[in-house]
Amino acid sequence: MKTTVMLVDDEKDIRDSLTGVLKDEGYEVVAAANAEEAFKKLEARSPEVVLLDIWLPGMDGTEALKEIKLKHPGIPVIMISGHANIETAVRTTKLGAYDFLEKPLSLDKVVLTVEHAIEHKRLLEENRHLKQKAWAKYEIIGNSQAIQALKSDIERAAPSNSWVLITGENGTGKELVSRNIHLQSNRSGKSFIEVNCAAIPEELIESELFGHEKGAFTGAHQRKAGKFDMADKGTIFLDEIGDMSLKTQAKILPLHQEKSFERVGGTENITVDVRVIAATNKDLKEEVSKGRFREDLFYRLNVIPFHVPPLRERREDVPLLLSHFLKEFARETAREVPVISKEAVEILCAYRWPGNVRELRNMVERLVIMARSNTITPEDIPSNIKGAQPAQSGNLFSGSLLKEARRDFEREFIMRKLKEFGGNIARTAEAIGIERSHLYRKIKSYGIEHEEANELENA
Repeated sequence: MKTTVMLVDDEKDIRDSLTGVLKDEGYEVVAAANAEEAFKKLEARSPEVVLLDIWLPGMDGTEALKEIKLKHPGIPVIMISGHANIETAVRTTKLGAYDFLEKPLSLDKVVLTVEHAIEHKRLLEENRHLKQKAWAKYEIIGNSQAIQALKSDIERAAPSNSWVLITGENGTGKELVSRNIHLQSNRSGKSFIEVNCAAIPEELIESELFGHEKGAFTGAHQRKAGKFDMADKGTIFLDEIGDMSLKTQAKILPLHQEKSFERVGGTENITVDVRVIAATNKDLKEEVSKGRFREDLFYRLNVIPFHVPPLRERREDVPLLLSHFLKEFARETAREVPVISKEAVEILCAYRWPGNVRELRNMVERLVIMARSNTITPEDIPSNIKGAQPAQSGNLFSGSLLKEARRDFEREFIMRKLKEFGGNIARTAEAIGIERSHLYRKIKSYGIEHEEANELENA
């Protein structure tokens, strides 16, 4: 199908001349003598580009431009005028005109400008399509109250340039939150650079983040730009920042106020405009109290805090996540989307998911590949998940006395809560409503194996 160009000009000679030239270039031309006629033809057929004269009978070209951009914002409009001045050109450009051509027209320039406008429209559509794909890829799945609140907070915080700290257990989706903040920010068209601080050796992380000068260390044969250089005007995501050394933490501090840093081995201040989003599964307040994380950096990062809830605290989202992952892996493996039985869903909703959404996703991938039929039943679910149902409380009734049952229950309760909070004594004590020292004594009295409790005892 030929590309359509609309031509709006009250001079018949110009309409005929431009129509002939554009048809010779392979375009289909729709011509109109005034704005009202153009609007009717626009409703019938949407062109790729509009050539619009400013001086028209009735509604002039400037008013027509406003109407076209209001109803058809994606169509580039090239303005034409025989009485052009800078003020008119600036005004129409502000109103959304793609370009401005003066009469007498250069036919070669008209053809070139039309080509550029069509290419510009194509690139905008491609960019919009890529953004839609990015949105789909990084969609946060869930309708639970916790997820709805999280999405709402992201929407409010994203347009700012404030630094962000995301906390949550492993596998909860902290990267998804960081991606959504970036995609909804004014920096969405710029780079999103991700750095896993725990995966880079301590001796290399400074060079990775800030770059280095030639000769800064053995093997530095040339200058290298760092991740902060690459993230200029965009966003950098520092995952597992709780594992970053104190020395590297100190180098990040100037970026908050001065927006500058020095490369390893360099003396020149490099200025960048970067939004920092950090994430951790650690309690940074506790890390600060133990001297393992800088207090000043914590407060700079914690301007806008987000907490991603574990999957066990939003079990109502499990069916939605199951449906999403089943479709995803069926598409990837070119299979029919499996059906999952009600009984299987109930088992999966009851499981505590210590690995959170990541564990669920991996399990669904396994089910899509290994299920015996296209209907997933309890028989297809791994035994460790079926065996982890809350029917383990039989041991609580093995004692003959009430105090023994109470002791057994309390021991089981504390063990489960410690596991829920990743073994963190302070967070567990706060969650169950007792003093940390009291919880520590109970851990020791019940003989619960716990690394932090052993460290406290040996200190």
